[in-house]
Amino acid sequence: MDNKWEVALPSLSQMTVSSNANNEPVTIHGANETLRCIGVGTDAAVFQSIYAPDFAFKLYADDKRSKIKIEKKVYHSIGDSPYFSTCYAAYDTLLVLSFEEGPTLFDCLLQGIPIPHQVVQDVEKARQYVREQGMNPRDIHLKNILLQNGRAKIIDVSEYVLPGNDFRWEHLKKAYDDHYDLIEGRAVPFWLLETIRKWYNSWNKHFGSYEEFMKKVSKFTSFK
Repeated sequence: MDNKWEVALPSLSQMTVSSNANNEPVTIHGANETLRCIGVGTDAAVFQSIYAPDFAFKLYADDKRSKIKIEKKVYHSIGDSPYFSTCYAAYDTLLVLSFEEGPTLFDCLLQGIPIPHQVVQDVEKARQYVREQGMNPRDIHLKNILLQNGRAKIIDVSEYVLPGNDFRWEHLKKAYDDHYDLIEGRAVPFWLLETIRKWYNSWNKHFGSYEEFMKKVSKFTSFK
């Protein structure tokens, strides 16, 4: 493939990203009318260019750029898989990835878009595939999974070289299995999702039980 994404690089050079404390999303600095922000994480922001709409440009915060080469290597090890996006190139400040359609599971909850069980099955298969490539599937959560034509597409692989299990996916899967039928098709308020996210990040640092966490959540939701 020709380097068709390069037409977007001058516009992207006008943008910078800075990280924030307490695992909060990055802050974006600068603006360009040819770019659209399509995702914000704790390490980087992702943009789409009107000049190269088939690509997603993951622009990293200055202090997170060491992850660029790591993530490129992970994508290379994953290879061609229907569960992951494709990495085309890595630069000093960003990765060039395939643009993937579809809302994140976080957006699905916000908008009341039903999340089929097939998505859970796909993530399970994707995690097994990653293990077979000698890596460790971590940091899989609502904002890292897209709903794409009824199937799952995972869009962040930066932590797959780290050891240990953060249990994010296991907890999310259990919450889906135990409670999702209570809210399926209903829009969940943003403030509630953000409150639960912050509680989870704080709770996870202190290694409390999943049951204790869900008891706390149930006081503010219809979960029983």
